[in-house]
Amino acid sequence: MDSLSLLFGSEEKVKIMRLFLFNPGQAFGLTDIANRAQVRTARVKKETKLLSKTGLIVPKGVLRITESKKGKKIKIRKKKEKGWALAEDFPYYSHLRDLLLRTVLFDSEDVLKRLKRAGRIKLLILSGVFIQETESRVDLLIVGDGLKQGVLERVIRSIEAEIGKELRYASFETPDFRYRWGMYDKLVRDILDFPHKKVVDKIGVASEKR
Repeated sequence: MDSLSLLFGSEEKVKIMRLFLFNPGQAFGLTDIANRAQVRTARVKKETKLLSKTGLIVPKGVLRITESKKGKKIKIRKKKEKGWALAEDFPYYSHLRDLLLRTVLFDSEDVLKRLKRAGRIKLLILSGVFIQETESRVDLLIVGDGLKQGVLERVIRSIEAEIGKELRYASFETPDFRYRWGMYDKLVRDILDFPHKKVVDKIGVASEKR
């Protein structure tokens, strides 16, 4: 258990707090919180009850839309259910948000270790939330050979659950990235020309002439 988990009582509580603090103005139902934070539903009930008592989150209805298919017909159902949202007038909101933003749980080697499951990583760049640059185009740039998109998405979802916010990321196979880099692709240029941290660079973008 890390120091934040010890300070706030549990890893699950930290993950749920991050979810609300990094998504102000958005309401989440029980299922949403469990899925986004990857925390068991029973634990979500307990932690949201405690956080509600502190005044950090407040009850707010959410609209759940589900689809069911019967033959060729698709039936859409809308149901309002209980949810919670961040209380933006919470007196310690900005302090808590800054604390949890500056203590992102993943270091660069941890991110790399997880992403290696998705393929042979040739270039990995961290930006955005990982270096506290809120204006960055993406949080992650991943370039590799034989990237398995399904595995990559699962890894990204697991990181999101612990960080508490959706990650903006771009992934390319190595030939596609080289082509885009050579053609001065705007997205690639924006990532490389602005603050970032290179974790892996087997392509040598730092030494390439543009």
